[in-house]
Amino acid sequence: MITGSLVALVTPMHPDGSIHWEQLDALVDFHLDNGTHGIVAVGTTGESATLTPAEHLKVIEQIIKRTAGRIPVIAGTGGNSTHEAIALTTEAAKLGADACLLVVPYYNKPTQEGLYRHFKAIAEAVPDVSQILYNVPGRTACDMLNETVERLADIPNIVGIKDATGNIPRGAELIKAVEGRLAVYSGDDATAAGLMLAGGKGNVSVTANVAPKLMSQLCEAAISGDEAESDRLNALLDPLNRKLFLEANPIPVKWALQRMGMMDTGIRLPLTPLSDRFHDEVEEALKAAGVL
Repeated sequence: MITGSLVALVTPMHPDGSIHWEQLDALVDFHLDNGTHGIVAVGTTGESATLTPAEHLKVIEQIIKRTAGRIPVIAGTGGNSTHEAIALTTEAAKLGADACLLVVPYYNKPTQEGLYRHFKAIAEAVPDVSQILYNVPGRTACDMLNETVERLADIPNIVGIKDATGNIPRGAELIKAVEGRLAVYSGDDATAAGLMLAGGKGNVSVTANVAPKLMSQLCEAAISGDEAESDRLNALLDPLNRKLFLEANPIPVKWALQRMGMMDTGIRLPLTPLSDRFHDEVEEALKAAGVL
């Protein structure tokens, strides 16, 4: 089972928006050196919505090559078209991804039955790769209910869910309902510690992009049930967990990495660079966590 701090890795870009492959390698090395337990490639934070399919797969391939089996790579391959999600998942499996992350279909607002059939179809079409569901209703305008997740938990290669609802009581109920069948991961940095203390197996983290060591330590403490250490580390990370969402992710975290000297200024429209009025707040959060 994949557990721990799973960084939702940014995709570094040149000022013209083209992918900066050398900086991508450097970011992977940064996580390998600082205790990150796994990498999520080309999810929301990796700007999956604005990469071409070819770029999408090339980023996944590059990260898999760079990690060289040292930590698992989870490939973001979801979409709001079932056949396109199947195609991306098939290719990611061929590239050697350890698992695929499949977001709830956005914009077209399927029913709960539609969600069940969508994820079942992908799992059956690509049975040789582990699949992790991803519920983020704040972005998709569609909320996959716990009851639907429980139905999907019986499909052998659906092994987990990234719960980005930020609702700890709801997440705790889900953990109990799917225990032994499905791992539940947090997808919300601000509430991740609470969900892991309730039995969650890790955190798909934006904050880990800039504070990988602290986040990996927090995940280890929370998963082991060490509430005191978890609380101590969470207090250090709390400013980042809040300030990295002052504008839509990944706008603030890309600026933060630029401020740390780790990557260039590129970000693709319709996303824009972090507004000047937020620079000081993000910088102070970086300093509070001791990473700047």
